[in-house]
Amino acid sequence: QVQLVESGGGLVQAGGSLRLSCAASGRHFSNYVMGWFRQAPGKGREFVAAINGKGDSTDYADSVKGRFTISRDNAKNTVFLQMNSLRPEDTAVYYCGARARFSPRYEYWGQGTQVTVSS
Repeated sequence: QVQLVESGGGLVQAGGSLRLSCAASGRHFSNYVMGWFRQAPGKGREFVAAINGKGDSTDYADSVKGRFTISRDNAKNTVFLQMNSLRPEDTAVYYCGARARFSPRYEYWGQGTQVTVSS
């Protein structure tokens, strides 16, 4: 069982930066692929970024490539999302998810943190 708690959301002007954190409880954090997803009002949840257990392989949605960076600290059971050059269209609730290495779907989710980018 993994419990996830996101933090770091807030209100920022376009062009600004935020750093989201997701703290995980439970065992064997490094065994999990960690991902960030977001859901804007009236839209479905969409993939943002993911990182493998070792932290040496990452994947990004095209819409955030070059602006967002995902990283993890396995010693602290935490995954981060550094968001730069934020745009109003990045406004959403951001969720952290975890899945086992060979699982096709994310099994554990945090409660989400709101990110609002003003123009």
